[in-house]
Amino acid sequence: LLPGGAFSSTMASRLVPKVNSKQGGSPCKEQHVVLLSPVGKIEISGCETGVHEIKLPKMSVLPSGAESSVACEVCEGPEEMPQPLQQCTAWLRAYFCEPATTGTLPLPAFHHPLLQRDSFTRQVLWTLLRDVKFGEAVSYKQLADLAGNSRAARAVGGAMRSNPVPIIIPCHRVIRSSGDIGNYGGGQRLKEWLLSH
Repeated sequence: LLPGGAFSSTMASRLVPKVNSKQGGSPCKEQHVVLLSPVGKIEISGCETGVHEIKLPKMSVLPSGAESSVACEVCEGPEEMPQPLQQCTAWLRAYFCEPATTGTLPLPAFHHPLLQRDSFTRQVLWTLLRDVKFGEAVSYKQLADLAGNSRAARAVGGAMRSNPVPIIIPCHRVIRSSGDIGNYGGGQRLKEWLLSH
């Protein structure tokens, strides 16, 4: 985004921001992988430096029976994937097929501007990844407390909406204080499925 929120002409056709690498400021060599999962096709983009984005399918119905037993496999992507994309697909495969093993796998590096620059959103996302244990849910208010600003529950909701790497940074596990599951970028059905998974 340029100042004032306008897109440059090179970004008008794609909403994925071009991320500059650390060396010399040249653009990333972005690659895309599609993972066929029990919840549908998950699109992953990234480069040698890290994962840029994970895009989840929108779900209107929960997978059942044969759909939910789908093995989690790469169905589109380059023969030679950069290490962060390999690690990301391995982690997601484990998440869907053998969730207990995700703790033993390395997390991929992330290379999205939101996770690079210092901001409350970045702090909230890293806090969620680091401090909320696998399988636990946390309220927006509890996460605001953990991130150091107890009055920022609404801002936590904004941070969850802008999470570029859902599932790995588990924004689906952030719920309302009332116990209601709240909103989710992939839709409420997907959030319900991920919470029960």
